[in-house]
Amino acid sequence: MFETLSDRLESVFKSLRGKGRLTDADIDATAREIRIALLEADVALPVVREFIAAVKERARGAEVAQALNPAQQVVKIVNEELVEILGGSARPLHYAKTPPSVVMLAGLQGTGKTTLAGKLGRWLKQQRHAPLLVAADLQRPNAVQQLQVVGQRAGVDVFAPHPGASESGQATQPVNGVGDPVAVARAGIEHARRMGHDIVVVDTAGRLGIDADMMAQAAAIRDAVTPDETLFVVDAMIGQDAVTTAEAFRDGGRLQRRRADQARR
Repeated sequence: MFETLSDRLESVFKSLRGKGRLTDADIDATAREIRIALLEADVALPVVREFIAAVKERARGAEVAQALNPAQQVVKIVNEELVEILGGSARPLHYAKTPPSVVMLAGLQGTGKTTLAGKLGRWLKQQRHAPLLVAADLQRPNAVQQLQVVGQRAGVDVFAPHPGASESGQATQPVNGVGDPVAVARAGIEHARRMGHDIVVVDTAGRLGIDADMMAQAAAIRDAVTPDETLFVVDAMIGQDAVTTAEAFRDGGRLQRRRADQARR
């Protein structure tokens, strides 16, 4: 997606080169082409509108009008606004004041949560932490085994008291009474405390689509482990559906909290 977008933007900027001054028509035409490029890259329309408005406002400002090379200045503005809309700058993970810190991975099935768990564990170990990966995905066949393999390759300990679903997709019987993803996540935190792990990465189950059961389970795990950081994992090709899915996770969690509060009353 980024390669396609980059090629399209490069084509847009070629038309600006060599111009000593940019007119409003030049800016409008450039903004229109950038808008098309973003939409073709499956960027959400509200995001595109916000981005184009910011670019046009800055492109009509003094920083372009007074520049020796206005075309390069527009390129600089587009680059800065792209960086800003993607989050601005990287921020560090939130850590608990009292270990262990808990990082919960959430998202749909097939987005790479388990692989990310291993990469994150390895990175944390390189940062002189003592991470623990917790296998709380008991629904996807071989998810627990995959996390164990990933953890072994990354050199990171894995807490997996339950083997998870079999090849047929059926959940196997609990081991030592622990077959519930929420119980596994909670037990993983206690295990981390006993064994001196300062960070716990909880790998949760995904689904092929948004559904109430997934929301309920994700909310229950969150409430059980009170994560210091929740990372929503999406596939790079998901496009604007990322916004819809992320909002469903967010709103689903809020709905579960409201229902729990009503039940307690």
